[in-house]
Amino acid sequence: MLRFVQLCEAVSNTTKKLEKRRLVSEYFASQALKTALQAAIFLSGDIYPAFSERTLNVGGALLWQAIQQVTHKSDDEMASAYRKYGDLGAAAHDLWPSEFTSSVLTLPDVAQMLDEIAVARGQSAKLERVIALLKQCSALEAKYVVKIISGDLRIGMRESLVEEAIAEAFQRPIATVRRANMLLGDIGESLRLAAENCLDQARMRLFHPIGFMLATEVKSSAEAIACFKEAQDESQIDAQIEDKYDGIRAQVHCGSGQVRIFSRTQDEIGASFPELVPVFASCQDAIVLDGEILAWNAEAATLGEGREMGSYGAALPFSALQKRLGRKRVSPKMLQEIPVVYVAFDVLYAGGELLIDLPLRERGPILDEIVINIAADATTNPITGADQASLAFACENEIARFPRIIRAPAFRAHTAEAIDSIFEQARARGNEGLMLKDLASSYFPGRRGGAWLKMKRELATLDVVVTAVEYGHGKRAGVLSDYTFAVRGQNGKLMNVGKAYSGLTDAEIREMTDWFLAHTLTDYGHSRLVEPTVVLEVAFNNVMRSERHESGFALRFPRIVRLRRDKPADEVDTVQRVEEIYRTQHGAE
Repeated sequence: MLRFVQLCEAVSNTTKKLEKRRLVSEYFASQALKTALQAAIFLSGDIYPAFSERTLNVGGALLWQAIQQVTHKSDDEMASAYRKYGDLGAAAHDLWPSEFTSSVLTLPDVAQMLDEIAVARGQSAKLERVIALLKQCSALEAKYVVKIISGDLRIGMRESLVEEAIAEAFQRPIATVRRANMLLGDIGESLRLAAENCLDQARMRLFHPIGFMLATEVKSSAEAIACFKEAQDESQIDAQIEDKYDGIRAQVHCGSGQVRIFSRTQDEIGASFPELVPVFASCQDAIVLDGEILAWNAEAATLGEGREMGSYGAALPFSALQKRLGRKRVSPKMLQEIPVVYVAFDVLYAGGELLIDLPLRERGPILDEIVINIAADATTNPITGADQASLAFACENEIARFPRIIRAPAFRAHTAEAIDSIFEQARARGNEGLMLKDLASSYFPGRRGGAWLKMKRELATLDVVVTAVEYGHGKRAGVLSDYTFAVRGQNGKLMNVGKAYSGLTDAEIREMTDWFLAHTLTDYGHSRLVEPTVVLEVAFNNVMRSERHESGFALRFPRIVRLRRDKPADEVDTVQRVEEIYRTQHGAE
């Protein structure tokens, strides 16, 4: 364990990617296989392999309590150390008792004790086992055990860099290491196969999420054209254009009556959308689809001529879908009030074969046929076979009324003018913008590149005033970088509408930290109420109804455009303006 935490310190102390990779690869090559594969998992920021559904179920409060019981420090001492670093592991290192100077823990020992914590029933039993583990740690070991438990080493490592280190350590092609890890969902097992020169034995692990292919953002159609021309090396681009939907990215695995739905964070979300599960349950052959879950208005007007989705309705704002998230059981009333559909736009596995290496133009027809077959089965086989009788009662007529799976309509575009025209139509339908996809592209799990582009326009910007601030984390520990902001309601009353922590430079954040420290109204330790005089211009994706804020609204994905030093706080935007923007998104309620 000591050798592992020394590695973590060395990796943390360099900003050079190649040096990080060298340090980790040398460690892998020098360790016993059992230790190396466990280290690979920890270095990737996990406690268990990605495919595993096992969780430690230890929250920050319990971890805080365990550290406090071992160190015998007061709340003020704990809070002061945490504010210094914005990291509980680093705080524990500073607070660690002098009597804990060494240990004989190995990395497999730590993994075994973490297993015991995971299976412990009840918070008191977990607390007891966390304390037992920490008491065997030196200060440096405690720092990283706490980081491992909290799920973030914060040393500048990520899974892709661990893959590179494995390839370097065992002299294997990086592409084969990445493919094995993608198929298995187990970086430790991938390391074992690399060490034994058996990477070709990796096989697709069905019902485990594959990394989602990501898109690179472009600001204009001209920029998109330039990207595609560079990739395709042609005078005129050939791109597939789809609407960019404001829903939940979801990967569906189905076959032999089994269905699992995964979010982009690779969490299983089928319980939040139980009416979708029976739609795919009739699939006997294994299939993996990529798509989007949307809240749906089946009564809406058509989406436009030539749009297959048109006859079935239109998407509702994300704020409607949000009410469905994180629920282990969805009531029949909610199933009826907020129906959902799955909009499929890619197929990753079908016919017993992984299809991600095929070009998009070949995957498209395969997806077309799959969606047609699933939709036909769903309409002829009612939902009455679902596990929940209430679900069947609520939805048995809904599938017949409109399909719960829809093929994402796609256009072709060759010029910037064509892209702009399609973009305006997508915005008019209430969608975020466009996805532009190279028809020759393969599917690259977990990677962002030029093959897929996304183009969206800021809905609007608002001038807001900062009302509260919080200390940041990691590199922003010790500075006030998270800003809660407000607009003005009736009689000039300030009403919060969101929080942003991105957009300002490090120099601006340091400057504003000094200002906020000098203009604090109430100090809560990690956060502060401040004099409401600093004005920001913020951009955002959309406006949602919110019971959290007194304004009744919240901005989705807000980001700071600039400090408005030229604008006094009494001239910030109003709640009325926020509501006007809200109503432009999908029409007045």
